[in-house]
Amino acid sequence: MNEIVKFNQVEDKVLNLRNQSVILDSDVAALYGVETKRINEAVKNNPEKFPEGFLLSVSVDEKAELVENFDRFNPLKHSTVLPTAFTEKGLYMLATILKSPIATETTLAIINTFAKLKEFSRTIAECSSLPDEQERKSRLHRSGEILSDLIGNELETTGTETSFELNLAVLALKHTVKRGK
Repeated sequence: MNEIVKFNQVEDKVLNLRNQSVILDSDVAALYGVETKRINEAVKNNPEKFPEGFLLSVSVDEKAELVENFDRFNPLKHSTVLPTAFTEKGLYMLATILKSPIATETTLAIINTFAKLKEFSRTIAECSSLPDEQERKSRLHRSGEILSDLIGNELETTGTETSFELNLAVLALKHTVKRGK
């Protein structure tokens, strides 16, 4: 079973470009364990798989802004090639093309993470409309388990117990993770 990708492994790679969440080709390459040119070759060799809305071509001004605001993009400063930005749909399509073992594992982990996030959102949304207190507690417990799956290994542990609290508009969730020896 593949380990679920943790938020901190991808969250700093997600950028907002033209009011869309995207990941640049160089960061995609790092996630998939391939060279950036392999990512761009895959796109070039499969243009029918990347219709409008799957990719954004970064402009010269946008590239300059990225280099100015993010240290990890310093290598782009003197590059004559403009980066490509992948939307969520573009990332899914790219996953169907890349064939390395690391790419396969990463794709499965990303899909599992999105599935967990959707289940978490659905479970939280259902909690506010459940009239039965026991069922609501059961759903809250399940929400805590899902959240623990998503970020549990990243929590700071003091002794053998870790707690985190999530306050949402409709509920407050407190979850404690106890680790045995």
